[in-house]
Amino acid sequence: MASSSSISLHSLPKLTLRASGRGRGPGLGFFGVPCSGYYARGALRARTGPPSRSEPRFFRYGGLVIVAASASRSGRSRRAYREAEGESSSLAVAAPVKQVASFAVPAGVFVVVTFVLWKLVEKLMMPKRGAPSKIENKSLTQGMKWSFAAGTNLLSNLSAKIERQSKMKINEFAKELRSFSSVDMSGRNFGDEGLFFLAESLGYNQTAEEVSFAANGITAAGIKAFDGVLQSNIVLKTLDLSGNPIGDEGVKSLCDVLVNNTGIQKVLLNSTDLGDEGAKAIAELLKKNSTLRILELNNNMIDYSGFTSLAGALLENNTMRNLHLNNNYGGALGANALAKGLEGNKSLRELHLHGNSIGDEGARALMSGLSSHKGKLALLDIGNNSISSKGAFHAAEYVKKSKSLLWLNLYMNDIGDEGAEKIADALKENRTLTTIDLGGNNIRAKGAAAISRVLKDNSVITTLEIGYNPIGPDGAQALAEVLKFHGNIKTLKLGWCQIGAKGAESIADMLRYNTTISILDLRANGLRDEGAVCLARSLKVVNEALTSLDLGFNEIRDDGAFAIAQALKTNEDVAVSALNLASNLFTKFGQSALTDARDHVFEMSEKEINIFF
Repeated sequence: MASSSSISLHSLPKLTLRASGRGRGPGLGFFGVPCSGYYARGALRARTGPPSRSEPRFFRYGGLVIVAASASRSGRSRRAYREAEGESSSLAVAAPVKQVASFAVPAGVFVVVTFVLWKLVEKLMMPKRGAPSKIENKSLTQGMKWSFAAGTNLLSNLSAKIERQSKMKINEFAKELRSFSSVDMSGRNFGDEGLFFLAESLGYNQTAEEVSFAANGITAAGIKAFDGVLQSNIVLKTLDLSGNPIGDEGVKSLCDVLVNNTGIQKVLLNSTDLGDEGAKAIAELLKKNSTLRILELNNNMIDYSGFTSLAGALLENNTMRNLHLNNNYGGALGANALAKGLEGNKSLRELHLHGNSIGDEGARALMSGLSSHKGKLALLDIGNNSISSKGAFHAAEYVKKSKSLLWLNLYMNDIGDEGAEKIADALKENRTLTTIDLGGNNIRAKGAAAISRVLKDNSVITTLEIGYNPIGPDGAQALAEVLKFHGNIKTLKLGWCQIGAKGAESIADMLRYNTTISILDLRANGLRDEGAVCLARSLKVVNEALTSLDLGFNEIRDDGAFAIAQALKTNEDVAVSALNLASNLFTKFGQSALTDARDHVFEMSEKEINIFF
């Protein structure tokens, strides 16, 4: 049994891997598993086949040695059996390690191959860094990027297509500056850098006389683009920078440039965030510049201090003609300061102070200064200034004395009937005023009647605005009775006066005889169909003067529209060329009737009537 067991055992082949090293004693097997004795040296033997007398054969592969041995001798067989018994325990430990190796080795190979491939692809896909482009070395004006989309300004990361289009656009703008005498570039959104590019086209420009850069997002930094450019331009007469947030700093920079300019006569700086410091810089400019004639500073933040600076400049400046300071913060103190500057000024012709809340006290001071004014003021705008009948009294006193005033605006104050009567008294003595605006002053029938009586003997006034006053039918009747055969009114504005159908009847009767009124505004008076029918009857009568009739917002329906259409067909010689019927209540049938009437007049007399629906 023992023999057969020995033979059976020896018949099994055995392979042993042995490291080629020469060390003896304990060591590490595969994957770091500890071994002892002969196997610690990594020997692997194969014993198979018939016994051989030769020494064991070694097959070397790298650092491993494969040994093939025979079992011809029984002593060696028994030793092999004992060694096999010891080897079994070592192989039992190495078995799970081999299982791990069977998974880990392929995974490791996969990771290594993937990493190599990724590096190779990355190298192939990475663009080579080229030499710096020559464009990068170009000047600022040659390498700028432009954006003209709404709400954007010079975005640096635009696509190549947008960049090309923007450059083409800015070049077109520059071409306009070189080709036309009047160029409007407002709202183009080209910003500071765009202005630097375009400003070059203004240097030594012999064509452009009026240029508007309004609302382009230009700041104080962009204004520096004019330095060295405007000094050499003697052709440009008007420069508009309104709607750009240049602020006081930008205004200061502009003033530094304009000091040495001898061509520009009109500068518009409306809505530019201009304050007292900017007004002070402008004042210094006016003391040195003798070319500037018109200066617009509307809708800014100029306070009393700024008004004082400008007043001081008016004492020294003898070339300024028009000064616009509408909608600032002058107040009564600002008006008082300005009045002192006006006393010594001889050149000013127009003064615009609309919306400065000067009040009655400011009106008093201002009128006092104007009464001592040595020049010939032709236009005075003091509308929307919280002036009552007391302030109207001071204005009336000035009107009485003035020998040059042509246009007076008291719109949107609160002078009432009392103030209207004082103005009417002044108009009895004044023989220069041609246009007067008393709209929105809470004037009623009594005040309207006072104004009407003046018109009977005054043939100088040609434009009368008393809209937005509740004069009612009685006030309309008072005016109509006088204007039927008297006066020289060419433009009469009675919108929002609550005259109703009855007032319309009085106005219609007046139109039958009046030969001067060419523009009549009757908007929002509640005329309805009844009032429209009354006016239609007057349109049937030949009136060679009336060319424009405004009947918008009057609740006119189809019947009123039909009446007006019939009147136009009947009177083929009607002089009306503009008829506004917008915001009424007639249907498509009424509109169709009016359209047919318009076409009929054109076919019969070749006269065009523009009807607005």
